Amino acid sequence: MASLKELKGRINSVKSTQKITKAKQMVAAAKLRRAQAAAEAARPYAERLSGVMASLAGKVSGDSAPRLLAGTGNDKRHLLVVVNTDKGLCGGLNSNIVKAAKIKARALIAEGKDVKFYLVGKKGRAPIKRDFASSIEKHFDTSAVRNIGFEEAEAIADDLIARFENGEFDVAHLIYPIFKSALAQDPTVDQLIPVPSPAPAAASTGGDAVVEYEPGEEEILEELLPRYVKTQLFGALLEREASEQGASMTAMDNATRNAGDLIQKLTIQYNRSRQAAITTELIEIIAGAEAL
Repeated sequence: MASLKELKGRINSVKSTQKITKAKQMVAAAKLRRAQAAAEAARPYAERLSGVMASLAGKVSGDSAPRLLAGTGNDKRHLLVVVNTDKGLCGGLNSNIVKAAKIKARALIAEGKDVKFYLVGKKGRAPIKRDFASSIEKHFDTSAVRNIGFEEAEAIADDLIARFENGEFDVAHLIYPIFKSALAQDPTVDQLIPVPSPAPAAASTGGDAVVEYEPGEEEILEELLPRYVKTQLFGALLEREASEQGASMTAMDNATRNAGDLIQKLTIQYNRSRQAAITTELIEIIAGAEAL
């Protein structure tokens, strides 16, 4: 049984930990508001750009279609772009993203495809390396960036497009979390390259109006397709930031509550041990007095 000194030390230690988790919870809550606003503000632009892409893609086909839209004509080599966080203490967020990436990779391998990984963020490296050490193509480090911006998304997109143009892969999939609330951040898998052909419904957003493009559709697509890839990656990074802060806030809140429960249990145990020690001391005093 632990001594009174040991119990008191444990209580003080847990109280110190509780102060840290409470502070981290408050910091995450403050950052969440900004990150959530940024992620939500980027969504309408991405949706509208998808609509424009759909309208243009419906008018271009065959040999005239840009390579980013038409693809290489093969789907043997797949690249999984996995977007994880750079910091921990955010519950099961990173493990869920890694799990989705591994499920996708194993499904592609089962179909006879070659799979490589392009890892963004530090926290997904170790668990993916354990199962796919020889399949990791590149690590893109964002840990030194204080505020994620379009520059990081542009750098990743330019690298991916260059690799695609060089024939290093046929299809790229983007795996990242979508922020729904502080309690829910769902990992999703989207095809990134070649740009997937939009649904017919998306192409008809302009109604029956006849639109003439100047310059032609092919030239406009040549400019818009790289921007579409950059926008998708930028949105994924913003969703990651919001998801990280939401998951961190929830995890730190749970840790603070658990610390409070543990302090209560230790305090009860301490009081009982103290009472037992006092009772034992009184019994010894009475026994000594009777002996006299």
